[in-house]
Amino acid sequence: MTQRSTAGDESRKKVPIWRGEWASFAMMILLLTVARTSLANHYQVPSGSMEPTLMPGDRVAVNMLAYGLRVPFTEIELIYRGEPQRGDVVVFKSPADGTRLIKRLVAVGGDTVALVDGHLWIDGQPLQDVATGEIEHFGAREVNLNLRDGGGPDIASITIPAGMGLVLGDHRGNSADGRYFGLVPMQSLYGKAAAVYYRSGEGFGWTRL
Repeated sequence: MTQRSTAGDESRKKVPIWRGEWASFAMMILLLTVARTSLANHYQVPSGSMEPTLMPGDRVAVNMLAYGLRVPFTEIELIYRGEPQRGDVVVFKSPADGTRLIKRLVAVGGDTVALVDGHLWIDGQPLQDVATGEIEHFGAREVNLNLRDGGGPDIASITIPAGMGLVLGDHRGNSADGRYFGLVPMQSLYGKAAAVYYRSGEGFGWTRL
C-alpha cells in the first residue's frame, strides 16, 4: 500500500515537459516585448512624406529611451531624460486615428511659427538656406527638403502652447502632418528615430538621422 501511494504522489507531482517549455517561451516573449517597447524599436517607412531624409521602405531604428523610460504600453514616465528638440525625427501616434507616424518635430512650446511656400519661420526668423532654398537649419543640424510638389498648405503665424509640438514631413508638398491633424502633445512622442539601418537597393547600413 505504501509503495502504491508513493508512486501515485510522484505521478501527481510530475509536470509535463511541454508545459515548462511553453512557460519559458512565454516569459521570453514577454521580456522581449517589454524590452522592445521600453528600450528600442524599429519602424518601416510606409510613404514618401519624409523624403529625402527617409525613403519608402526604409527601416529605421528608434531609440525609445531618448526622452525617458515609460511603463510599457502607457505614457506613464518612470525616468525623465530630457525634452524633444526642434529638428528631431520622432515616432508618435496620430491624434487623428492613432496610427503610428514618423515626422520631424519643427516647433515646440513657446515658439511662434509660420510656414510659407514650404519654408519655416520660427520667432520671425527663416530657417531655410538662402542659397539653396531647400535646406533648413535646426541649430547645427541641416535638413534637406523635398519641394518638388510645392510646399503644401501654409501656416499662418501661431504660437505653440506649452506641452505641444508641431510635426511636419520633409516632403512638404506630400505629407499628411500637423497641418492636417493639428498639434501633437509632447508626451505622445514616444521615440526618437536614431538611424536608417536598411534601405532598398543599398542594403544594411547605419545612417544617422
